[in-house]
Amino acid sequence: MELAIKNSDLFLCNESISLAHCVSEDLTMGKGIAVEFKKRFGKVEELKQQKAMVGQVAKLKVGDRHVYYLVTKEKHNDKPNITTLKFCLREMRDHCVAHGINELAMPKIGCGLDGLAWEDVQKLIITVFKETNIKVTIYDI
Repeated sequence: MELAIKNSDLFLCNESISLAHCVSEDLTMGKGIAVEFKKRFGKVEELKQQKAMVGQVAKLKVGDRHVYYLVTKEKHNDKPNITTLKFCLREMRDHCVAHGINELAMPKIGCGLDGLAWEDVQKLIITVFKETNIKVTIYDI
């Protein structure tokens, strides 16, 4: 497991690198970086058909990459907690391992509008991915 932090735009990373971000179960994606994911990748109906619940992950395959939608809360105006994020990260990790994905890029998930402490989230990411060969790059702008 390798964790890197880049002061750059997440959407400028190589298009073969899989992406992840947090969403609500209702898949509103009306604020923050979720708006940009919705604009760039669309397919909201395909995501809704997956019926991912809190603690689960909805997924899209876009070109050479997977895009992970970590369902960390029920409604868009709720706040996530570290436990639901942990369940999402574990499911995403297992999917990455099963599909040979060795690189992920994401914002400081669960932080910002969602209000989790980055220090806690960073420790969780390291713990969940420590036994893998997956490089996780956090984009922070």
